[in-house]
Amino acid sequence: MLLIRDYLIINTKKKVAASCSNHWPVRRGGQVGKTVSSGLMVQIRAVVFDAYGTLLDVHAAMARHSGRLGSNWPQISADWRQKQLEYSWVRSLAGSGHHRDFWHLTDAALAWAAARHGVSDEAVLADVLTAYRTLDAYPEVPAVLKQLRDRGLATAILSNGEPGMLADATRSAGIDALLDHVLSVETVGVFKPDPAVYRLAEQRLGLVGGQVAFVSSNPWDAFGAHAFGFQVFWINRTGQPHEYDLHQNAAELTGLAALPDALHARGSG
Repeated sequence: MLLIRDYLIINTKKKVAASCSNHWPVRRGGQVGKTVSSGLMVQIRAVVFDAYGTLLDVHAAMARHSGRLGSNWPQISADWRQKQLEYSWVRSLAGSGHHRDFWHLTDAALAWAAARHGVSDEAVLADVLTAYRTLDAYPEVPAVLKQLRDRGLATAILSNGEPGMLADATRSAGIDALLDHVLSVETVGVFKPDPAVYRLAEQRLGLVGGQVAFVSSNPWDAFGAHAFGFQVFWINRTGQPHEYDLHQNAAELTGLAALPDALHARGSG
């Protein structure tokens, strides 16, 4: 039986094949310094980041209230995150008439996770939900963004988050001034990994696929960006097993601190 995520990935492959056949040839994926598919060498001019899980720690909201949630809070948080993503995939597959923004899905997913784990304290749930709007950035994020900007590279976020969430998150994390663009899927009304989302970044930046480095900790997102034609850097902090052929089609890094050197090896600024 296909998982929802896998069905969506297959659907994405079909959409990309149909919609991106006229993309310029690009150098894609592989380990740093290694070309894994033929095509023209294209210099990276912009670095586009996923927000949730890549720049921002999605488990920080529950971590702040762990004493009120109990020792099982990491599993509750993991289930919350998984359900949040599942809702985004299902609503994308169901069609535009069923779209709801990411804040509504985050709220609904928290309600499900709370019911699943028997958390009934409405006050703590309200506090956890509020905390999700001001998630902590990973410690290395500000320095990495500054280093990229200093090299003349444009920096951007491309996220499932709705604009208000992203504004709150980047401001509270102190990274809003280090980003040239903060792009939300709400502009196109569908979630990742639909090709329309990645096309939004291409259009707003005024670049073609291979000129964009896309950075994500989410394998399905990294795959969607690769399928669209971006040069992909997968941040695999926890040593997850390879999937979606990312070992061939993305540069795998254990953290963002290694990104500037990895980009330099690819011929960026």
